[in-house]
Amino acid sequence: MATGATIHTFAIQLADMDRGVYEDVSLRVARHPSETDAFMMTRLLAYCLEFEDGIAFSDGIAATDEPAVHVRDLTGRLTAWIEVGAPDAARLHYGSMQAERTVVYTHRDPAKVAAAWAGKRIHRADEITLFSFDPGFVDAAVAVLERRNSMALSITEHRVYLELNGTTLESAVHEHDVPLP
Repeated sequence: MATGATIHTFAIQLADMDRGVYEDVSLRVARHPSETDAFMMTRLLAYCLEFEDGIAFSDGIAATDEPAVHVRDLTGRLTAWIEVGAPDAARLHYGSMQAERTVVYTHRDPAKVAAAWAGKRIHRADEITLFSFDPGFVDAAVAVLERRNSMALSITEHRVYLELNGTTLESAVHEHDVPLP
């Protein structure tokens, strides 16, 4: 029998001083058996760092035509395509044609992620931004991850301060350009 998704719950106090977003958010995040904890944590961080009305997780791995996280306006129009990890160039090309804004958050080496896109056709590549965290930050967060989580996330001057289940971590949010063909 196939193993089902593992559900993690998060009670999040979000304070994004860079964007003026202050919210208490309760989330249930399903981690598919083929998804790593680092990918799920990066997906959660992307959700928080991009938080706005209309943000949602996709339907998961089965939703091949959706990003990990997306934002829709009140009419249902896709306004932000938010990828996680190391999506291929074709997926970025497709996503940047579907939404006004496309970004990628990665827990991997950003130079290697961007190198895989070099020379590939990506619609509006100059408008796509790749974000990463300090080495070890996501791994340290994963180390204290539980099924039920209490989390406070503050963002100021492109720096993330994370308190997760009593452990305090911090990282810069690094911004990288996508290589043009």
